Amino acid sequence: MSSPFHPPSFPSVAEVIRRLEPSYPVFCVFPDILRERARTFVEGFPGTVLYATKCNPHPYVLRALHESGIDHFDTASISEIAKVTEQFPDAHCYFNHPVKGRGALEAAADVYGITDYVVDHPDELDKLVSIAGTDITVEVRIATPKGKAVYDLSAKFGASPDDAVALLKKAKDYGCRTAIAFHVGSQCLDPEAFRVAMGMAKKVADEAGVPLEYLDVGGGFPASYKQDVAPLQTYFDVIADAKQKLGIDVPLYGEPGRALVAEGCSVLTQVHLRKGDDLYINDGIYGCLSEIRDGDLDPPVRAVRKDGPVDGALRPFRLFGPTCDSLDVLKLPFYLPENIREGDWIEFGLMGAYSIGMQTGFNGFVTDTIVRVDGMHEEFTA
Repeated sequence: MSSPFHPPSFPSVAEVIRRLEPSYPVFCVFPDILRERARTFVEGFPGTVLYATKCNPHPYVLRALHESGIDHFDTASISEIAKVTEQFPDAHCYFNHPVKGRGALEAAADVYGITDYVVDHPDELDKLVSIAGTDITVEVRIATPKGKAVYDLSAKFGASPDDAVALLKKAKDYGCRTAIAFHVGSQCLDPEAFRVAMGMAKKVADEAGVPLEYLDVGGGFPASYKQDVAPLQTYFDVIADAKQKLGIDVPLYGEPGRALVAEGCSVLTQVHLRKGDDLYINDGIYGCLSEIRDGDLDPPVRAVRKDGPVDGALRPFRLFGPTCDSLDVLKLPFYLPENIREGDWIEFGLMGAYSIGMQTGFNGFVTDTIVRVDGMHEEFTA
């Protein structure tokens, strides 16, 4: 019997279709790709790699990353902390949500022994110390420019430079260890954004004059959707160069999520009805495909038919999800063979990030079939 820790295994997506003939969406995990991406970060990033658990918390994804050397995790809730530590008791979790409930702080400190916490406001620092004590590392998160990122995470979190200086001094006065954190924005398309943010962090650190345990450069490392994305090594080189030229003499931490797992999963959907150039499929914005709409992301797709190829020239189709809500539609056109029909399958690639962890179950539709694909992944043609 399969379990979340050991999903059923298939040699290919084609074999998933042959054996299951699924009329329900299937989430496919490719562990070999996940392990390869993890090794890229462990060997290339100039510091300690923390996986951003929120990006994809499925147990098998966590296991594949852990098997390749990632044992530090960026966690944002007690649920995420529990999910990680239940699988990997020796893992080091960091409570990196800047705003935390008192009950969550009590559980983090007393049950899980968490010692690293992010804050961006003096009231949060006071609350943290009153519950977790002072034998902790306080990471002060600074706001950074959005730049060429798809999501501006500093629009919600991050202290100004002056406020960050005051927070660092206050944390030190409490007797806490101190660190600095930032996030340049999710799906950041400009490697130089890290250099800019690291320069800001260095100025804050110099003005605060407190010893730092580390500098957490956050996430933002991009996946290769149909965008002009620099190689990950370019990001690593910029960060290493900035550390050297700015004279940053503390360890670096990073929180990759999307770039670690996007390529390692796909979503297999089925066409339930065709109306001209409109296709009605069994997953959508309330399921695993929400970020396609929210981030205007354009993942590769391919059409599959059990008894042979789907023929015809590629043409644009509009895709509707399965719920009764008219908002459940993907804004971008997807180019698929003109002869696609009801019963065919559409596989979405680059779906490891912000997909299965964001589904809602609205209208009773949920993707709960997860399979492991251990063979080579078929090529996408669109």
